[in-house]
Amino acid sequence: MKAQAGIYGNGIADSLAKGATQNYYVTQQDTQKRYKKDTRKASIRKLQSQWKETTKGAITKEFFPSVERRLAVNLNLSRNVTAIMTGHGNIRSYLHRLKIIESPQCPRKHGIQTVDHLIYQCKKLKN
Repeated sequence: MKAQAGIYGNGIADSLAKGATQNYYVTQQDTQKRYKKDTRKASIRKLQSQWKETTKGAITKEFFPSVERRLAVNLNLSRNVTAIMTGHGNIRSYLHRLKIIESPQCPRKHGIQTVDHLIYQCKKLKN
């Protein structure tokens, strides 16, 4: 019996059922593990497609161009890590863009305070 088109999971269920008829030792636990694995892979593919197509999250994409690679990293997402990875937070270029402050200039006057500036150039943070 063929899976109904457009209903996610039916193809996986058909494949598992076929495998069960051909292998006497397939257990319910085996089928659950395979279903979870297949579902996770499909979800990651869908997320990667959406991540690739979106125009948002440019700074975060620099750190994590791949959804699968991001999921492989165990991050302690503190307020500061989130601010750096998103470019939002107490970063002068962001605050200036929102018209909260007048200038995006770094307090040490060595350029515009962006995430890249803070990580690679800021003399205040290198002391």
